[in-house]
Amino acid sequence: MGLLEGKTGIVTGAGQGIGRAIALSYAREGARVVIADFNAEAGNETVRLITDNGGTAIFVHGDVSKEDSVKAMVEAATSTYGRLDIACNSAAVSRGHGPIHEFQREEFDQTVEMCLTNTWMCMKYEIPAMLESGGGAIVNISSNASLKGQAFNTAYATAKAGVNILTKSSAAEYGGQGIRINAVSPGVIRTPGVEKYFEEQPKIAEGLKKVAVLNRLGEPNEIAEAVTFLSSDRASFITGQILSVDGGGAVR
Repeated sequence: MGLLEGKTGIVTGAGQGIGRAIALSYAREGARVVIADFNAEAGNETVRLITDNGGTAIFVHGDVSKEDSVKAMVEAATSTYGRLDIACNSAAVSRGHGPIHEFQREEFDQTVEMCLTNTWMCMKYEIPAMLESGGGAIVNISSNASLKGQAFNTAYATAKAGVNILTKSSAAEYGGQGIRINAVSPGVIRTPGVEKYFEEQPKIAEGLKKVAVLNRLGEPNEIAEAVTFLSSDRASFITGQILSVDGGGAVR
């Protein structure tokens, strides 16, 4: 019997990278998964990977920085499977990089909207559905950039720091109602987005590859394992925590 047997879960940004790995892990552990992504082809591919391996999943197309999309996503979970038990808010898009005084207002605002505001928006609709189901668990995806800051990536680091406080504050609000809320803070993980960033910023890439004391990049499935544990009943006494999964990068 899997860690998430009988549970219904949502994973945002599940079309690729960390989000896809989390969705696959949820399904492997027995959850029925709602795959949410703005890339329909990628999202449907994640569904196919799950169903081809005997799992259960549906795809919901939408932009989770838009309230109507988020509402439809949660309604799809409850109308299809009757409840919502777990959710991982993984979707994030960063705009711009470089010295903060050179950022355009639009770039900064979009980064906050698509890394922090969208996470709050998802929780706004996930929490009532979980309350109706008798409780649940939410895991937000943060970033180690939020813990120490990250030069030339300040807007993203700032937005993810907001995710940390959103996580802690909301955990305090809903713990007494049976909802646990935690965050996983990845280090440098080998995802398509990171590979693209390395191509664009080769000098920064060399430094980032050496951040972890384990002297390697992390893999998406290593983040997924932590998220799945925190979503499961085995983490029943854990809430309001920010767990770094970073190969020791936070202590270097």
